[in-house]
Amino acid sequence: MRMRAIDIFEFPTNLGLRQQAEDQEPGVSRMPEWLHQHGLHERLQAEQVFRLEPPAYTMEQDEATGLLNVEAVGDYAIRQAQLMSRQLEKDSFKLVLGGDCSILIGSALALKQKGKYGLFFLDGHTDYITPELSQTGGAAGMDLAIAAGLGDERLTNLEQCRPYVDPQHIFCVGNREYDEAYVQPVQESAVHVYDLAAIRSQGIPAMIESFWAMINEQELDGFWIHLDVDVLNDTLMPAVDSRQQDGLSYEELAEILIPLVSHRLAVGMEITILDPSLDKDGQYTLPLVHHLVDVLDHM
Repeated sequence: MRMRAIDIFEFPTNLGLRQQAEDQEPGVSRMPEWLHQHGLHERLQAEQVFRLEPPAYTMEQDEATGLLNVEAVGDYAIRQAQLMSRQLEKDSFKLVLGGDCSILIGSALALKQKGKYGLFFLDGHTDYITPELSQTGGAAGMDLAIAAGLGDERLTNLEQCRPYVDPQHIFCVGNREYDEAYVQPVQESAVHVYDLAAIRSQGIPAMIESFWAMINEQELDGFWIHLDVDVLNDTLMPAVDSRQQDGLSYEELAEILIPLVSHRLAVGMEITILDPSLDKDGQYTLPLVHHLVDVLDHM
């Protein structure tokens, strides 16, 4: 029997992504409705559902930095944090449904305003790059760096709260983009990095134990989980904007997530990047819903 109620937050923004085809905006904004349609809300018996509508999608690029929709992304993050902050005192598990990965900015800001929190970042990419390294200018590809205080101040220092998460309180897990220039920024930071190869060589239990040790040593108030579904094996979840070979199995994902979501200091988890336009019959979404419900039933 689940020990905590679940509150769902829907943040269907796609402002952090560049459109891949002319006149076709990224489909991740439909993710909350798509998961609802495939039974997630009903099966989780969510106690409350909150939703924040995003601004209309644009491709406004900052001339100086190349950042995409920088003002709109920052404004949405502030409003997201305000909505979440009103609910953080409640002892429920917060399940946040994106949208693209830029929703991490609002989640991390809300937590920073409440206390000292850690971040378990599960993603097929590190998302720890600066605008200078980005090929798209999209905040969705820089969200971890932004949360850790690296990048343009219009996104990294909202409400004068930089950094939203101290880098030494972050575990970056599941990356399988091994390009040297790409991984260099996170490897040179204080972030704890476990790419896919490291997970499999060192083992999931050892990684989780290291996370608990960090939480205890740093005397954190709690932690947040970020789950970009592109951390999954590409054969299981190809309905994402940046595909790569390999990735976690659902069994590996459950082995990681179950001890995290069942821990008393877990505030909640956000899920990002599933694009319904790339899964028109739901063949990849239905297994995802099934496995998410199974994981969250362990709380």
